[in-house]
Amino acid sequence: MSNRARSKTRLSRALGVALTPKAARIMEKRPYGPGEHGRTKRKADSDYAVRLREKQRLRAQYNIGEKQLRIAYNEAKRVDGQTGENLVELLEMRLDALVLRAGFARTISQARQFVVHRHILVDGKIVDRPSFRVKPGQHIGVKQRSEGTEPFQVAAAGGHVDVLPKTPGYLEVELDKLQATLVRRPKRAEVPVTCDVQLVVEYYAAR
Repeated sequence: MSNRARSKTRLSRALGVALTPKAARIMEKRPYGPGEHGRTKRKADSDYAVRLREKQRLRAQYNIGEKQLRIAYNEAKRVDGQTGENLVELLEMRLDALVLRAGFARTISQARQFVVHRHILVDGKIVDRPSFRVKPGQHIGVKQRSEGTEPFQVAAAGGHVDVLPKTPGYLEVELDKLQATLVRRPKRAEVPVTCDVQLVVEYYAAR
């Protein structure tokens, strides 16, 4: 196992949420935290520690930095509705997140890599910014020169279907054509992310 895969697995076990298919398999065999004290019962976490862990969970699942999450949180506060639900919905409209949900990539890290390496199109134009906010009605696809490469051939054949959640209702996907459309804004209940968003809101509100 590479150092990167090992670190993702350790982080997954520490946060209690599988960040990669490999981590999910390992967590089935070892459903406890990493390290020599992983099996031992820990003292009850403080309220701050619980909120911090939920924030870290959310960050890890979208593979984003603290600054990006803080920016999204501040935006979520400004719009109508519940801040926590708004936050997840805004994050879910990131281009890299939708590349993953569409089944073009196996992990959020791979989805981010595809975007950065200029394989992904939005409305026919290359977009190389993972944080790009896709709007309802916009189309996501793979650059024609990239379609024939092995990673995208695997994706088009449904190679990731067994490890990814069912395609959510806010996306229309033609996987064999490597095409997807965001038909509407996601709703928190539909987003396959494990996180108590109210605790994330409480974490930032207290700071």
